[in-house]
Amino acid sequence: MTPLAADLIRQIRATGPITVADYMAACLAHPQHGYYVTRDPLGTDFTTAPEISQMFGELLGLSLAAHWAETGAPAPVTLAEPGPGRGSLMADILRAGALVPGFIEAVRLHLVEVSPVLRKAQSRTLAPREPVWHDGLASLPEAPLLLVANEFFDALPIRQFLRDGPGWRERVVGADGESLVFGLTDRTHPAFLEHRLGDTAEGDLVEHCPAAAPAMAEIARRIADHGGAAIIADYGGWRMSGDTLQAIANGARADPLSAPGKADLTAHVDFEALAGAARDAGAEVSDMVPQGVLLERLGITARARQLAAAGDGEAVAAAHRRLTHPEEMGDLFRTIAIHPRGSPPPQGFLP
Repeated sequence: MTPLAADLIRQIRATGPITVADYMAACLAHPQHGYYVTRDPLGTDFTTAPEISQMFGELLGLSLAAHWAETGAPAPVTLAEPGPGRGSLMADILRAGALVPGFIEAVRLHLVEVSPVLRKAQSRTLAPREPVWHDGLASLPEAPLLLVANEFFDALPIRQFLRDGPGWRERVVGADGESLVFGLTDRTHPAFLEHRLGDTAEGDLVEHCPAAAPAMAEIARRIADHGGAAIIADYGGWRMSGDTLQAIANGARADPLSAPGKADLTAHVDFEALAGAARDAGAEVSDMVPQGVLLERLGITARARQLAAAGDGEAVAAAHRRLTHPEEMGDLFRTIAIHPRGSPPPQGFLP
């Protein structure tokens, strides 16, 4: 039993079962035992697109920098990333963005990161750019904003609800002896699931991420008020159903309840909910575009040929395939862009 499991079992015995969201939050962000607080998981339990190839960040960086130039080149402009890993994506964005005159001089770099381990890694990667760190999106400057969120929303805690007649029973985490187990509450009627009664059947499971809409609203409101754009890339879909909660430990799938604090917990992202929150905050949202389609529109094949001619062509081809092929990340990962009403989205988001 992990130390966090023991803590959670004591809590549950004292106060009752907890929501899946509370369980995820404890597993990922507990101040002593949380997964993201105690380690650098990149390359051990999962590999993100920026760790696969520089092409991903370069192309997104050029898209954002071109959008900045096309919309009046405001200066200063906040360049931000929530959940920036080791800083690899932002380093690639900055390197590519430097090709657009004036962009680097206008940029003020802001990173949203709670992990002290990852903040140290980001500092090593991005120190020359003097990043400013934030614990949350709410403290980002009130200024034009260019933001990339890659695999950020998938780590936000979710609640899970099972359709039960005209209502729902929430899935919760309880204790059975020395083990954590899933259970269900009595029927409830949450207002935020009213719209799902028409497209679900008895026994269907629907997930709701309470933190997603407020996080998106923080991003979208700044863009609506001050200008800029955001690119969101994550795995998920539009109005989904089914259990997508997964745990990864030591590079392999694991039981989400077996070793709290020792495994990464994620869930698929509901892009419909993100788009709705952005529009409610006053911004516009592009169509949802598969990651592979976006990268091809932005020129990844030409960039891959350049890199292959200068180095290891086999490795570049493998990275290209992994990022874009429908059987790899190309279709599993989806993207949307947030932009001000009345202005076009960044390059790549129009056919």
